[in-house]
Amino acid sequence: MGNASIFLREFLRSPARTGAIAPSSRRLGEAVVAPIPESGDPIVVELGPGTGAFTTVIQEKLAGRGRHLAIELNPALATMIAERHPGVDVINGNAADLPQLLAERGIDKVDVVISGLPWASFPLSAQQSILEAVHAAMAPNGAFTTFAYTMAARTPAARRFRAMLERSFEEVVLGRTVTANLPPAFVYYARRSRTHA
Repeated sequence: MGNASIFLREFLRSPARTGAIAPSSRRLGEAVVAPIPESGDPIVVELGPGTGAFTTVIQEKLAGRGRHLAIELNPALATMIAERHPGVDVINGNAADLPQLLAERGIDKVDVVISGLPWASFPLSAQQSILEAVHAAMAPNGAFTTFAYTMAARTPAARRFRAMLERSFEEVVLGRTVTANLPPAFVYYARRSRTHA
């Protein structure tokens, strides 16, 4: 079964949890992983890898450096990612538990958090708890990236999430729209967690 078929199956099982009907494109993946340093051994956390569209690009950019952890709530997708990417520490768990999941692996802070989570489909409580977990896990100069679909950018949940980003980080930049994605999307680049999110 191909990635698109798997993704559609999981979407039909749980639309709100999956958040999209198709995997992200390679072009969007390249935009999302841009903050990963080209040298050194960064610790990269991926939230909601799904079928692995971003996972593959992250692994290519790391090229054996650093450490890559992927947190996936869906057990079927977590198993698939672990089988396809043996170099990734795949965790079947909730992104809201990020600090605890990292502590269990002896990790205090991470350099980059890349999110494939469907933020606009989350209620306020989930947006807050996951973003607080990200904030708590990031190094002072760490980077956080996620994306949003252009068609949903003006929804109340999407606007609320953007405001939360701006309260949580000193710098929030919107990337160009990636039209080679279904549906078109843009990337949020956030850096330097504020002391008080």
